[in-house]
Amino acid sequence: MTAGRAITALAALFAAITLAPLLWMVSVSLMQPGEAGQFPPPLIPADPTLANYHELFAAQGMGVFLGNSLLVSTLATLLALLFTLPAGYAFAKLRFRGRTATVQTLLALLLIPGQIGMLPLFLELKAIGLVNSYAGVLIPWLAGIIGIFLVRQYALSIPDELLEAARIDGASEWDMFRHVVLPILRPAIATLALFVFLGSWNDFMWPLIVLSDQDLYTLPVALASLGRERAQDIELMMAGSVVTTVPVLLLFLALQRQFIGGLLAGSVKG
Repeated sequence: MTAGRAITALAALFAAITLAPLLWMVSVSLMQPGEAGQFPPPLIPADPTLANYHELFAAQGMGVFLGNSLLVSTLATLLALLFTLPAGYAFAKLRFRGRTATVQTLLALLLIPGQIGMLPLFLELKAIGLVNSYAGVLIPWLAGIIGIFLVRQYALSIPDELLEAARIDGASEWDMFRHVVLPILRPAIATLALFVFLGSWNDFMWPLIVLSDQDLYTLPVALASLGRERAQDIELMMAGSVVTTVPVLLLFLALQRQFIGGLLAGSVKG
């Protein structure tokens, strides 16, 4: 066996190991109630059914939580792009006092676990009345340090001569950012949008802390709440996991080329 075939076989083996739990999750979600509790557990449903999904949406109201997650993730992505793109570009290409020190401080803050800031942030939101609202859930996503650094690294690869030519032609900073910089930043925008959407979609801890009204729950929080009541219904819980996983998986597959391109391009210049 040649080295190329060995690498291909090894990659296929790792892919199969990675996909196996996902495929079994989908299989269990199509099983009859109690079927997954048998020993040994079956790999394929004997009589496939969509009853678990019907129960999930008709009786448990999972459609509402799906809509909540979609709303929160979409708003988080749009707001993150709105704040992060100008900030990353400014740190890369604009000259102002304290720029280097600010960037170094932001990078140092990455060493601090995010959980440390949850209590102070919660107390601040409570003081201004944003607890139990989507505004409170969205605050941490407005200007993530990793997103700013990603955009900055990509913007560093933009030639200064291109920006100077736009200024000489009379373009304002805003026009130059909108018509020159943003089209070049497209791979970084796709990467950042995917990061934020996936992160906010899968976020469990912060929505659990901020939201107390069950009608506002996102999918991960709602699924955890359902698990406390129906933990023995393995098939139903797996159906909920499929509903939570498949949308973001399809999104990643659709944007994977831009995602990988954005990550690689961001390392061109430091």
